[in-house]
Amino acid sequence: MDAIAVEGVTKRFNSVTAVDNLSLRVRKGAVFGLLGPNGAGKTTTLRMIMNILIPDEGSIQVLDQPVSDRTQDLIGYLPEERGLYPRMQVRKLVVFLGALKGLSEAEADRRAREWLARFELADWSEKKLIDLSKGMQQKVQFIAAVIHRPPLVILDEPFAGLDPINAAVVKDIMLELRDQGSTVILSTHRMEQVEMMCDSICLINKGRSVLDGDLRAIKQSYGKNTLRIEFSGQDGFLNHPAIESVNRFGAVVEAKLRPDADPQEILKAAVQAGARISRFELLEPPLNDIFIEKVGHP
Repeated sequence: MDAIAVEGVTKRFNSVTAVDNLSLRVRKGAVFGLLGPNGAGKTTTLRMIMNILIPDEGSIQVLDQPVSDRTQDLIGYLPEERGLYPRMQVRKLVVFLGALKGLSEAEADRRAREWLARFELADWSEKKLIDLSKGMQQKVQFIAAVIHRPPLVILDEPFAGLDPINAAVVKDIMLELRDQGSTVILSTHRMEQVEMMCDSICLINKGRSVLDGDLRAIKQSYGKNTLRIEFSGQDGFLNHPAIESVNRFGAVVEAKLRPDADPQEILKAAVQAGARISRFELLEPPLNDIFIEKVGHP
């Protein structure tokens, strides 16, 4: 049932250990979040899964077979840094990359036209890639990653440079791929996207796994310890001793409660302070807070 099985993998670059005895499993047909701060070893891990880098220790299996040149053809990859030929025409570039993945030229051309139309790039198909905006280039690179309908899709910061409309299109396509049976690995710093889309995650820091498993179960394990409050007026009630920390978003705040705190005491204090409450909700902690708790301290 695993699309990817990483067992005890270590990768060193001279004196630097980029990945340190890492193990993780990705279930077939799921959206999996590979998370971590900058320099945690995420990209190195992805490159080993794609057989671009060879691990110094451990083993990796992709779709029930050891990584190899053959498994590379089963993967669609969108790198964080753009790696396309900037002076090629857009449609010819997509057709060329589709052919490299085994499509006939006619089939690659047919699919390229469909994808470019879906991303509203048809009018730009004869332009050189260098003439497109960064957001448009990102859409072309996404098309190149999925045009051959791979059973495994690896997306490294896929929403970079995209406006909200196109980010929504990419999100919808990712879920379509999952529903069609593909496995999607998402590596991003946008925790809200991970929280809405991923079935399971692995959070790595300094090359090691610090949190791994079903995302719903991870969040439930923390319990409902976060208040989301939308209000106007005085905010002195946020200094209540039952509140451990506050994250402010203008008129909305997220307050992390101390263990055994009574949320009703916070509500009572807010009303007594004259605050006008329009939203008062007890939640599991957002993934962003869990991320900071796990990797935000030396």
